[in-house]
Amino acid sequence: MKSTRDGFGEAIVELAKKNKNIVALTADLTPSVRLAEFEKKFPKRFFQCGVAEANMVGMATGLALEGKIPFASTFGVFMPNRCLDHIRQSICYNNANVKLVATHCGLITGPDGATHQALEDIAIMRALPNTIVIVPCDFKEAKQAVKAAAQIKGPVYIRLTRPKSEIISKGKFQLGKGIVLKPGQDISIIGCGPILHEALLAADILKKKYSIEVINLHTIKPIDKNLIIKTAKKTKRIITLEDHQINGGLGSAVAEVLSENYPTKITRLGVNNSFGESGKPEELLRKHGLDHQAIIREVKK
Repeated sequence: MKSTRDGFGEAIVELAKKNKNIVALTADLTPSVRLAEFEKKFPKRFFQCGVAEANMVGMATGLALEGKIPFASTFGVFMPNRCLDHIRQSICYNNANVKLVATHCGLITGPDGATHQALEDIAIMRALPNTIVIVPCDFKEAKQAVKAAAQIKGPVYIRLTRPKSEIISKGKFQLGKGIVLKPGQDISIIGCGPILHEALLAADILKKKYSIEVINLHTIKPIDKNLIIKTAKKTKRIITLEDHQINGGLGSAVAEVLSENYPTKITRLGVNNSFGESGKPEELLRKHGLDHQAIIREVKK
């Protein structure tokens, strides 16, 4: 078990060994965002920006416009939230080749509490023009996503988490292409991030009674419309699952696709218009109806 932020830390070092234009920036959070090894191996390509996230975004934009491939990383509550204006005006408006890597996202940040549990970031970033939004489900997929982001010209937002989690990904990461983790016939669960482990648990517990399809929709933008429509036509019932506000995130994106292409009964599971609080990740998921037991209840409904 490793965290998705660990995947970022390993991938960016591997990228930098092959590409001298890879640079990294952080805002006084080097160990937390897993850039300590990068700083050690490539000190001249590492920029410690201090507690000044918006300034870091501006620096990253400048580096990108000069031909570098900057990965700027801090906690999700600081980026995009604290520096939205700079992201919109400097990066997105210029279509600058900046990779924004937000860690410690979602309720599973746990003991850090409500102020440090980013729950609105997907909604913010998918609304901005020129952006790509990726939410890896585990360490392995995070590494693949970071390496894929380095090949993309333009802004990319990668959402990562703090705690270690199970390896659940399958196949090779392809931008904009969801992955069926478990095929099924009766109902579809579409999710993103490590919380998909809870969906797989629910599907396994219910396997004798229901055939549940579990889909990893790691790319929120551009979204895999074809896979969403295909699974909806097969099962006619959709549950979306995300460690994010219920409004504006993955569930909303899936609902938009279905309403325009194949209207389908859909239940969105997410944080329902509230902030988190301090607690163990499993306690918070249970309280907000996002653990496997809550998913089981929704499947039966």
